[in-house]
Amino acid sequence: MTASNVGTPASGSRIGAGTALPRVGSSSRSGIAPLRDQHYALLQVILFWAGAVLLPLGLVVIVLGWYGAANTPYQYDQLSYLVSGGLLGLGLTFIGGFLYFGAWLARIANDGRESSKRLADTLLVLADVTSRVATTDDRGVDVGSIPVTAGGGTTMHRRDCALIAHREDLTPVGDGDDHLTLCRICNPGGR
Repeated sequence: MTASNVGTPASGSRIGAGTALPRVGSSSRSGIAPLRDQHYALLQVILFWAGAVLLPLGLVVIVLGWYGAANTPYQYDQLSYLVSGGLLGLGLTFIGGFLYFGAWLARIANDGRESSKRLADTLLVLADVTSRVATTDDRGVDVGSIPVTAGGGTTMHRRDCALIAHREDLTPVGDGDDHLTLCRICNPGGR
């Protein structure tokens, strides 16, 4: 397998249990192109590199300002080195540090959003599985769809109808119970 088709099976081959499949939305190319639709990830990269350039540049400007001020005997030249080198370098250093901090915050926000998506997907799958298990019996029959009557009533409900869910005196509806009216809430005949 070459680097361009890693994770994709060759034509005619089957995917085995040990084969890693590519993630949805992932790209096999590297670089900035996969970040087009991920604005937070692109923002993080931009902030990181801007901070990576400005922070050391500020330190270099401070050192150059100190060197210039240390090697001149005139006070007015030392003041210009202090202003141009020291204050400009200090400003660049602070801006670079804040950009690093912004990149870190962008990464935390992106990780939080990703974990929220994964948690929501997991909860949806869990809710789907538990709802299927809760409404089916051992034979796979949907217990909630069985028509029942409550006590000696004349209204036919689904077993999972909200109006009778708390009742214990439910009886299944037989074939000869055509005189029963359908519940307007759960509509047992309509499903």
